[in-house]
Amino acid sequence: MKHDVTITIALKEGMLDPEARAIQHALANLGFPTEALSTARLFRITLDAADATAAREVAGQMCERLLANPVIHRYTIEVE
Repeated sequence: MKHDVTITIALKEGMLDPEARAIQHALANLGFPTEALSTARLFRITLDAADATAAREVAGQMCERLLANPVIHRYTIEVE
């Protein structure tokens, strides 16, 4: 059965995010001051899995083995 999975990967709290800092600075220069800003990567994947639980497990393995560095990243997995 096909399952659509959305994986969001972001830096853990306390990790430096130079891309977010640059964007926040640029927004302020354009007249859009922000109190906080962070970046994240979004992956949308279609998996063939027996059920939603199996799809979530496969997506978790993808994150642990390739997509995220568990030392510096946190991730969320949503199965539709």
